[in-house]
Amino acid sequence: MCVNMQKASNIIKHELIGLKAEITKSTNKNQIGITGEIVDETKNLLTIKTQDGLRQIAKEQATFKLGLPKNETVEVDGKLLVGRPESRIKKHIPKTRV
Repeated sequence: MCVNMQKASNIIKHELIGLKAEITKSTNKNQIGITGEIVDETKNLLTIKTQDGLRQIAKEQATFKLGLPKNETVEVDGKLLVGRPESRIKKHIPKTRV
């Protein structure tokens, strides 16, 4: 039995592909407000499928509002997401930064 346990307190340690995302802050002002579904993730980039096509966003330069199951949302500083997705589970994340 596979239970999706994504929640605001542990989202950094879970899979992001398939989640709805919105960029709320960015060093690139043209990226603020981009919304869509995360379709790929690399060490430094999230690829978001928008109505206008695929957009690659540097994790370190943005803050993401992620849509979770049960209509929850959480805002995550992209700096916390930098690194290989499979390595995030090992990363210690201070609760005050999420």
